[in-house]
Formats: sequence, C-alpha cells, structure tokens
Amino acid sequence: MDSKNENWDEIVDFLVVGSGGGGMTAAVAAAEQGLSALVIEKGKKFGGSTAVSGGGIWVPNNPTLRRKGVVDSRESILNYLKTITAGRVPDVRLEAYVDNGVPMMELLERSSKHIDFYWVKGYSDYHPELPGGRPEGRTVECPPYNTRKLKEDERFQRPNSMKGPLGLWVTSKDYHDLAMVKRTWAGRRASMIAGWRVASNMVARRHMATGGRSLVARLRMALKDNGIPLWLKTSMTELVTDDKGAVIGVVADRDGKTVRIGARKGVLLATGGFDHNQAMRDRYLPEGGQADISAGARELTGDGILAGEKVGAALDLMDDAWWMPSVMHPMGAVIPLVSERCIPPSVIVGMNGKRFTNESAPYVNFVHDQIDGGHVPAWFVMDTKARSRYPFAQVLPGAPFPKGFYDQGIVHKSNTIAELAEKIGVPADTLAQTVERFNGFARTGKDEDFGRGDSAYDRYYGDPTMKNPNLDEIDKAPYYAIRIEAGDLGTKGGLVSDEHARVLRADGSVITGLYATGNTSASVMGNEYAGAGATIGPSMVFGYVAARHAAVSSDAEGLVASN
Repeated sequence: MDSKNENWDEIVDFLVVGSGGGGMTAAVAAAEQGLSALVIEKGKKFGGSTAVSGGGIWVPNNPTLRRKGVVDSRESILNYLKTITAGRVPDVRLEAYVDNGVPMMELLERSSKHIDFYWVKGYSDYHPELPGGRPEGRTVECPPYNTRKLKEDERFQRPNSMKGPLGLWVTSKDYHDLAMVKRTWAGRRASMIAGWRVASNMVARRHMATGGRSLVARLRMALKDNGIPLWLKTSMTELVTDDKGAVIGVVADRDGKTVRIGARKGVLLATGGFDHNQAMRDRYLPEGGQADISAGARELTGDGILAGEKVGAALDLMDDAWWMPSVMHPMGAVIPLVSERCIPPSVIVGMNGKRFTNESAPYVNFVHDQIDGGHVPAWFVMDTKARSRYPFAQVLPGAPFPKGFYDQGIVHKSNTIAELAEKIGVPADTLAQTVERFNGFARTGKDEDFGRGDSAYDRYYGDPTMKNPNLDEIDKAPYYAIRIEAGDLGTKGGLVSDEHARVLRADGSVITGLYATGNTSASVMGNEYAGAGATIGPSMVFGYVAARHAAVSSDAEGLVASN
C-alpha cells in the first residue's frame, strides 16, 4: 500500500512488530532515545519463541561476564565468529554484533530494576576448540522470576510446555546437575533443592519462571517501567510505503478490527521465522527438514518475511534452520534432545544401522549431518543402564516410557540387539557391529570414528564418573530404540539486513524505514551456532541497533506527518 498521507489510527515514532526478546529490547532502546514506541503482537500471549526457549543470551564481554573476569579481545571474538560463519556473513555485520552487544546489555540493566543476569559457567561455547572459543562458555541467562509481579499481565504471558510439577522451577545449571541425580552428589543435592522449592512455592504462593519465561517477564516489566504499550491479538497484514518505496507504517488486524499504524522513524519486523508455514518449509528447506517438527511459537508463519519480500526485500539462508534433533511426543509436542545425546551407553544410527556423526555434537551440526546423509528418521539406541541412570525426553531415570510411545512406534524395546534391529527395520548384523565397535571405544575412552567426548561442549552434559563422559558400553538388556526426527527451534533464513539492521533489496539498496531482527532476518550466525543463546543474543542486539539507528537517522525524517 502506497500512501504519504494515510489516515492513521495511531502514530508512533518506532513501531515494533513482535514481542519476543528482540522486539521488546528494541522498544526499550527506542524509549531511551526519546522515541515513542509501540509493540504489536499477533498472538494472545506475549513473548514469542523467546518465552518457550532456554532463555540463554550469547553476548561476549557483557557486564555479567566482565564482573566475573571473563573478558575477550574484540579480535578474538571476531576471529571465532568469522571462522564459524565461513564467509556467509559480511564482516561489518559481525562487527556490529560484537560492538553493540555490550551497550545493549548495559542498557537493559539500567532501564529497569527487574533486569538481571547470571553466568551459566561451564556451558561451553559450541566450538570451544576453535580460536576465540571458550570452554567455560559465555552464556548468561536471567535468574528465576516471580511472575506474580506482572499482576494483570501474568495471564497474558506465553506458557512453557516444560513447566515443572507443583511449581518446580529449574535453571540451566539445575538441569545440568539434575540429569546426574543417579550418578553424582551434585545431582542429589539438586534433587533435594528441587523438593525444597516445591514446598516453599506452595507456602509463599510464588509463580516462579526460569529460562526464556523469566527473560520475557523481565522485559515486559521493562516495557511497563518505560511506559511502552503492548497490543496483543494485533496481526500485521501489510506494510505501508510512500511513493518512494519507504516504509511508513503498517496495516494490522487488531482483535478483528483493521487499524493503520504510522511510524515516523521506522518499523522493526521481529516476527520470527516461517516455522509453521508448511508452504514455505516445502519451498525452501531441504528434504528431510521440511516436516513441521518445530518447537517455535505456533504463531510463527513467516509474516514479516513475506511482508518484507512484498516490498522488495532480498532473502538469504532460507534453506537452513536452528536445527534440533527431536522426539515427537505421542500427544504431538516436540521434545528437543540436548542432554540426552550425551548419554554414555548409547549410539544414534541411520536406517543402515551405522553411526553417521558425533552424537554429542552441537544440535545444529548434528542435524546438518543427519539431513545431508539422508538419516531421517534416525534411531537412538541405548541399553537398560542408560534408561535407569539418565532422563530421556522428559521421562525420569528408571521410569517406563508411556504406553503411547510404544503404540505409535516412537519407542521399541527388545532383549537383544538383533531383535531391536528387526523392529526398527535396520540390518541386524550391521547394528550389532556398530554397537560392538562403539563398545570398544567405550573401553578405551576414545571414539576413533567421530571424536565423541573430545570437545568441552560434548562433555558438559556427559557423565563425569566415566573415563570419557560420553562413552560407556551398551551391554545390558533390555535394549531401547527411540525414533529421532530432524526438528528445529525455528528457521534461520529471512530478510537480508545490514549492520544497522536496515532491510536491503537484492541490489544492496536500503528499504528506508524498514528494519528486521531475530529469525525474521537472515541470521548473523550464518549456517552455524556460536553458543547457547546465539539466537536470542543477536535478536536483542540488532533490535537495539535498529532502534538507535532509527533515532538518529536522517533517512526517515518526516516520513509520516501527524494527523
């Protein structure tokens, strides 16, 4: 829609479409610059995929890390990022990410008394062996937060399907320890602490949130502290442009009513990826990754990407995603497998009965190898020691898999490897050879095929009581096989944007007034993943960058005249 003199129902300086971590951070940054801001959200709940995530933020040299003495040179961080992105991302965009991460985090800390972070020490960068990588990690996340402080807004916060029983709350560090409840004293202590939390929550009537829900709740409080309105059930249907092609606002459906919102300084698209748009998945994603096995928020159907493309934006990385090996729950939920792939007495094989990669590798890399090799589905094979010692797909150690897993062919159980192979349709001799070879590696402590357990990342969720935390013999019946899908946490491709988060056309020219961040934009991580929180971190950073650029840019001056 082209209109310089649109009759607006609402006019603000900076309009944010999407209420995830990137969108809300951008609105706070805009307010600090003296801009009036508005956040509109398609769903009935705020928080987007950030709310259902682990909530980690990967921003090197942030204030929390500096207070702990974890300081890196700019050159080493850029070297790490340039190495993993392998030329897929312009240097100026990587530099913008590194240079703006620290001031973004500083802004959040001073913008609201509710914002706080802690270092998830030991959660390694995903490639710590590369120059600039850190084995002890750089990820920070928010401490648990009592969402009763949200008052009337608490009921509008997106829930997390991982909510614990009786109000139990678990941080990333807690989960790391709890996964070893049958193996280490740290795990047993974590279990006792968890029990105390359940009891204290019942007495204090707290509603404690962790991970992404804690981050989103705190950002929502920051919006309130800064007087920034958030409109729910407001779905953008169209970008409005003037006769020069500059974006000057949006048309939206607000709870069934059409509204026109003008933006004097710019529009930021923070609407996520095309996670649940099957037509786009079929068009762009590779064979093996097209099925909608995404843990992203249900509202993510590519709205921002499609709207940007309609006004001339270029696209990139559309054939990639934030892949995550997953199990489909019989009731339809997607269960990501992070710690499970580090269970020592286990292997993952393709339909040929052979291992095809390091099972404990970062999840994006694992699924790249899974898809590239045509191993969809794959099968997670483990023995009864593994089942009794470690949690798996939200099933506690020693607890039986629910009957529905067996009924739907997700889990199979047999007394011999040969019988198991027959049930899952892989060559029995080959699977037996694979297990026998792996058991030899377990005895020596060295995986000579794929280097499992060599990286600090592999070892983080491994069993520290073993010679190699990721290797143990698969030798105690009964044996289990669980079907592994090529799932994702969201898509990675989107609108091409520059170091200022401005959306670009195919010829490199700027679409004035239009910005993008998060999974609406082509990822600054390229085809890779720097560490836990390398989705949310860049989304927040480029949201911040967009708001600050809009505030000082002369490009957008006078785009929208007040009614």
